[in-house]
Amino acid sequence: VDHQDHQKMLILLCKITATVKQHYKKIMRQHVFGAMNVQRCDSEIRTRRITGSQTDNSCKEVNTFILANNNQVKAVCTGGGTQLPENRDLYISNKPFPVVTCTLISGERHPKCEYRGHRSTQRIVVGCAGDWPTHYEECVIV
Repeated sequence: VDHQDHQKMLILLCKITATVKQHYKKIMRQHVFGAMNVQRCDSEIRTRRITGSQTDNSCKEVNTFILANNNQVKAVCTGGGTQLPENRDLYISNKPFPVVTCTLISGERHPKCEYRGHRSTQRIVVGCAGDWPTHYEECVIV
């Protein structure tokens, strides 16, 4: 490998790392909030600007908040979860987490979205890129 090839590989690695970091920040912003409760769905989804699509302001149909901190969710990717056999990137938590699931009841466009919150306890499923959670798999009941 010559010097130029080495530089190209480093640049590619930096781009991949930056993308993983962006996805990690997004999952934490959209799905991890230790102080969440069922009455806060509207305000948290509005404040965090969670929408159904990146290209428009449509209301997201369902959004789940994991009542935990970032490190507890990250642990699912670093030994606190079990890899799902049908998908090499998805891991299910070994222990259940309290969650608040916010389901859209009215509205079409952000910020006029109204949600109903429901609290439950379940094992969560996250997509992992190495040690980093990069995706929350919504609506997986085990």
